[in-house]
Amino acid sequence: MKVLLILYSAGKHAADEPKLLGCTENELGIRKWLESQGHTLVTTSHKDGPNNDLDKHIVDSDIVITTPFHPGYITKERIDKAKKLKLLVVAGVGSDHIDLDYINKSDKKISVLEVTGSNVVSVAEHVVMTMLVLVRNFVPAHEMIMRGDWDVAEVAKDTYDLENKVIATVGCGRIGYRVLERLVSFNPKELLYYDYQALPKEAEEKVGAKRVIDLEELLGKADVVTINCPLHDGTKGLFNKQLISKMKKGAWLVNTARGAICVAEDVAEAVQSGQLRGYGGDVWNVQPAPKDHPWRKMANKYHAGNAMTPHVSGTSLDAQIRYAQGTKDILESFLSGKKDYKQKDVILLDGHYITKAYGEHKK
Repeated sequence: MKVLLILYSAGKHAADEPKLLGCTENELGIRKWLESQGHTLVTTSHKDGPNNDLDKHIVDSDIVITTPFHPGYITKERIDKAKKLKLLVVAGVGSDHIDLDYINKSDKKISVLEVTGSNVVSVAEHVVMTMLVLVRNFVPAHEMIMRGDWDVAEVAKDTYDLENKVIATVGCGRIGYRVLERLVSFNPKELLYYDYQALPKEAEEKVGAKRVIDLEELLGKADVVTINCPLHDGTKGLFNKQLISKMKKGAWLVNTARGAICVAEDVAEAVQSGQLRGYGGDVWNVQPAPKDHPWRKMANKYHAGNAMTPHVSGTSLDAQIRYAQGTKDILESFLSGKKDYKQKDVILLDGHYITKAYGEHKK
């Protein structure tokens, strides 16, 4: 079978660190294993623009592997081109770059799986880090030192503690709950969560979290808000100008879920005006993000308006080991003919959605 693998290119960094498995040079560590069984592996980072490799090779590929970090967008047009495609694997978590609904409505028997849980710890840690970076005004302090200056007051005038703050998560599944677990030690004033279903009582009591059913009510109470819900029709563009206006003035917003959950221009405007004291995001709507994206240069009078990263929260070296192994397990199950996948990894099976609660709380 022909396997098409879409990853980012790492150049010299791949040689520096062999554990950087999620790049074109190291190929999730699966080339020798696949070729030893007689399969063909094509690896590329060229996924956009005219005559790109993704469009060229998807035509006769049996399996396509992508990641959320350098996503190969599997559109309706590409699905129609892929006459032999049987399996789509997400090396990581998050399949919104694939037109799942089109596959489900068509007669194509394409299965879609992701390595569920492979990077939940990594993302949760990144969320807490971003909160601290914003609240402690770290970025301006670091930049000051790097340019050779020393003005304690300039930074201290907008430096706060997480302790005694109201912190809320929008979405409290695998990642959102782990964020709450890690925040307990900071002695917050209150931990709140918004989700379509309540946590189990024992999980709620463990972290002392309170569910708020009304989203606007939750946002009006929180000093720090973290977005940890999936992207779908109900959450796309959710954080727009109107909803952000319901937030406590000067609150901090963190988003490691999906860029499209926020309206980019509205977030940038809120940071500029001071409605948001700062925005820390790891995800962008279309990745890589264009150089003129408004989130790249957000700033305000508070100085700590911007703490952006290039979707690295879920791809620490530890996470790469997990999602590389998970991808291999899925491939092994498919290629052996057993198809004994872990249910939690399956999104579409032979072209159809399986029944499972997205965001189900699992420890």
